[in-house]
Amino acid sequence: MNHALSLTSPAVPALVTAAGDRARVRFLEFFTSAIRNPHTRRAYARAAVDFLAWCPGAGVTSITEVQPLHVAAWIELQAATHAAPTVKQHLAAIRHLFDWLVTGQIVPHNPAASVRGPSHSVKTGKTPVLDASEARQLLDSIDVSTPVGLRDRALIALMVFSFARVGAALAMRVDDVYVQQRRLWVRLREKGGKAHAMPCHHTLEAYLHAYLDGTGIADEPKGPLFRTIARGTGQLSTTPLPQANAYAMVRRRALAAGIGTTIGNHTFRATGITAYLKNGGTLENAAAMANHASTRTTQLYVRRRDDISLDEVERIRL
Repeated sequence: MNHALSLTSPAVPALVTAAGDRARVRFLEFFTSAIRNPHTRRAYARAAVDFLAWCPGAGVTSITEVQPLHVAAWIELQAATHAAPTVKQHLAAIRHLFDWLVTGQIVPHNPAASVRGPSHSVKTGKTPVLDASEARQLLDSIDVSTPVGLRDRALIALMVFSFARVGAALAMRVDDVYVQQRRLWVRLREKGGKAHAMPCHHTLEAYLHAYLDGTGIADEPKGPLFRTIARGTGQLSTTPLPQANAYAMVRRRALAAGIGTTIGNHTFRATGITAYLKNGGTLENAAAMANHASTRTTQLYVRRRDDISLDEVERIRL
């Protein structure tokens, strides 16, 4: 069985097909209509297909026959090979799928509703963070005499100074950088399609002006803000920069700058939030700037306590 659902020709599990055409259509609608985030859609699709592929071995012949004990047994198996957050995500996928099937009157009850996942608590995130001097070192190391250098510096600075997620940054158009009240602003489209506007830090403002003016894309308001480089020309293309390319760029720039920390795209969001709080910013304002619904999410990005911990560890003298 195919372990990745395609939006164009989804592989419907046999257990769903056995329940009839209405079940098949409702199952497909869950992935095409109910879930808008593509990353969530892929993750939920993998979990659902894996679970429904496991069920026949447990004696289940139709999706209408799935019971809580089947879900619990599968989750137990998942816990033996996956980390707790992954198992909780898998259980969430099965819960949401069966909720959708219940409201569509395909199954009478949700067999995953009463199943508990593994306990898991996170107080600090795992995203690697640069200190302020390293972030400055990285930005200053970029050669901005070329379009690619101007682009890379502007993208990294945008993620640091606006706390933007890389997905939101790469989805920006040129006209998402605009002047308001004599100051440059950026418009970000975050998770769930929420629009989020931020005034630019003076450093980011300078870098964005340099990028737009130096590459000539300011005259293309509906074009992508961050673009690939056209092969053999060294100039910007009209193609949006993919997230994988942005990650490769970040790793390459960090290596060239002599930064030993293994960083990724999310590093800059965490770096900006940590720097802001270290300089007297409030957690509530950081959450608003990062477009977080809760300050609990923002706290996962904060590394202010790392310095304290390091000082305390050095007190262990032998």
